[in-house]
Amino acid sequence: MIVSIHPSNITGKIKAPTSKSAMQRACAAAFLSQKTCTLYNIGKSNDDKAALDIIQKLGAVVTFINEDTIVIDSSAVIFKQPSFTEKTIINCGESGLSIRMFTPIAALFNKTIHITGEGSLLTRPLNFFDEVLPLLQVIVDSNNGKLPLQVTGPIQVKDITIDGSLSSQFLTGLLMAYAKAIQINNYAANDSFCINVIELKSKPYINLTLQIMQHFGLQLPINEDYEAFIFNNSPANNINKIEYTVEGDWSGAAFLIVAAAIAGNVVIEGMDAKSTQADRAILKALDSTGVVYNFNNNNLEIMQAPLPLPAFAFDATDCPDLFPPLVALASFCKGTTVIKGVSRLAHKESNRGLTLQKEFSKLGVQIVLEDDFMKIKAPITLQGTTVHSHHDHRIAMACAIAGLKANGVVQIECAEAINKSYPNFYQHLQELGTKISNI
Repeated sequence: MIVSIHPSNITGKIKAPTSKSAMQRACAAAFLSQKTCTLYNIGKSNDDKAALDIIQKLGAVVTFINEDTIVIDSSAVIFKQPSFTEKTIINCGESGLSIRMFTPIAALFNKTIHITGEGSLLTRPLNFFDEVLPLLQVIVDSNNGKLPLQVTGPIQVKDITIDGSLSSQFLTGLLMAYAKAIQINNYAANDSFCINVIELKSKPYINLTLQIMQHFGLQLPINEDYEAFIFNNSPANNINKIEYTVEGDWSGAAFLIVAAAIAGNVVIEGMDAKSTQADRAILKALDSTGVVYNFNNNNLEIMQAPLPLPAFAFDATDCPDLFPPLVALASFCKGTTVIKGVSRLAHKESNRGLTLQKEFSKLGVQIVLEDDFMKIKAPITLQGTTVHSHHDHRIAMACAIAGLKANGVVQIECAEAINKSYPNFYQHLQELGTKISNI
């Protein structure tokens, strides 16, 4: 699919996409609660659909009340004696979070569960599970550290030490699995178990995990400066009915925010000013460039700024998904913008450091990668051209935003990659006044 973005000015109001980070975590927490849970403002991305499919394969009943509301009932799930007897296969699609979060959860069952995925997920390293899960008495069989893999539980919790430098998502899965395993096995009240973490990255995402665990009644560990997470066998939560509204997505909204900064005044509805999502840090980049914004309840208003903007420095180590929108923003800055955290980009849907360098060079943007830093120098005018998403949703969106102020049409090949996280992205740009063809 090829989408053509024409130079455009934008204005208006748009509802923020639903946070897939929160949605997928809520699906997992609702499943582990073994309660009846109602989720509002549900996500509709491919990653969200994968999470819903996984919990159904593991025994939850999901009922769609309307297009924005579902009920997840996991009250009949029994981990020690699973109701499913046939070969159970869960497919994580292309979701890195789902594979890293649901694999430890699948290992809670006294059964062999097969786990697979699609696209770039098939090439992502999963050696973490080969190394860590056997320490918890889980049998793991992988494809040399890649998918497909199978796990045979149940997990037996113990004190372990893990490397948190690759992704916090592995820790998210372990935190949820530990909370449930302790409840399932009914350890003594004075027993305690610790997950020690070395060099944890993306700490805000762990805050989001802990926040959602608490909402769904899962036991919270004592958090000692993100270096030790200590679990005790606390009493079970007696809440039988849980309701949760999934918040707006700062990751997807970051592209709308940059679009407004360079091309028009926009109000994004449904943005939590106090969100624990890591990508809320996009506002720090706006502060550095002098772009004016303000909150009115949960509505974020961004005012278009005169171009070119001043170059800025930004540390994206804890929010690597911001690299693509930040590169789009830097493409309209005078001077050299420097972004730290390139080491976090290798194992995404594409190798994003190299992909951004390649595709934005076609627009005339110079990108240099030096150690953990990306240096971006914008041209006087971006060139209309044809770019490729590399099947990476955030690359497609970044190129689309840059196209708003190019000197000609920007054509995006494999533009359908956006469906992974933000299927309404092009539609929302159109509603704000962008001229788009071929969608």
